[in-house]
Amino acid sequence: MIERLEIAIALLIVGFLAYQVLRRYHIHKTAAASSQDPILNDLRPGVPAIVYFTTPGCIPCVTQQQPALQRLQTQLGDGIQVIQIDASENSEAADRWGVFSAPTTFIVDNLKQVRDVNYGVADTPKLIRQLDALRVN
Repeated sequence: MIERLEIAIALLIVGFLAYQVLRRYHIHKTAAASSQDPILNDLRPGVPAIVYFTTPGCIPCVTQQQPALQRLQTQLGDGIQVIQIDASENSEAADRWGVFSAPTTFIVDNLKQVRDVNYGVADTPKLIRQLDALRVN
């Protein structure tokens, strides 16, 4: 019985580490091309942004992610920019950014570099923590 538990824990650790490695790779790959991406052309200089990929049929996008982003914009005002992209309409952008599911949000610093990614819903406190981390670095 103990051996099975040890194997299960080892598999969980390996899975977690693999997820972290793939996530870091995705951020690195996207950051390399993001500063020149046309969807970032209209950003105000010096202001961080959130690039938010959604689809019309995405229920969590409407019920959770969009309200979280609205709360964030209310709290931060002009200190944040949100770019919403319909991944089904703009599939080329979704491909360039490596988006496979909605919602997906990218945290972009004031130099147009991708610093973090969220697969699935990211609540307001998490987004604020990620934006605060930009100020520290």
